[in-house]
Amino acid sequence: MTATQAERGCPFCKKPSEGKDAENFILARLKHTFVVLNIYPYNNGHLMVVPYRHVAWLSQLNDEELSELMYATRLCEEALSALLNPDGFNIGLNLGRAAGAGIEQHLHIHIVPRWAGDTNFMPVIANTKVIPELLEQTYAKLRPWFEQKGF
Repeated sequence: MTATQAERGCPFCKKPSEGKDAENFILARLKHTFVVLNIYPYNNGHLMVVPYRHVAWLSQLNDEELSELMYATRLCEEALSALLNPDGFNIGLNLGRAAGAGIEQHLHIHIVPRWAGDTNFMPVIANTKVIPELLEQTYAKLRPWFEQKGF
């Protein structure tokens, strides 16, 4: 099957096919989905679960893909809880441009760890993001957990 123009330009289609998981911050590969650090994080440890298949809507996923999407989301919650000890999470999808999807043609679930008193208000009042840890450091913390689980 040849990739469409949209798929060729899609970072969620391109990055897994490059075989550069550490460079692309891919933490885990499952059969239908992969887990990746968001390179524009809202908070430390901001992960995304992405299906390999280029679809925009949950209704376009088959039952196995949908099930694995939620299974991988639960894995992310477990990993972040074990390693970063957050006080809570924001977990969600933005489907369609009107809902705020940055990459609207390829759905993905955001898993954002939250801490009481975190600095997530900074983009609102100062147009600034405060991320006290480099992506490479977060990747180095999380990758061994996923490896230990067999991913």
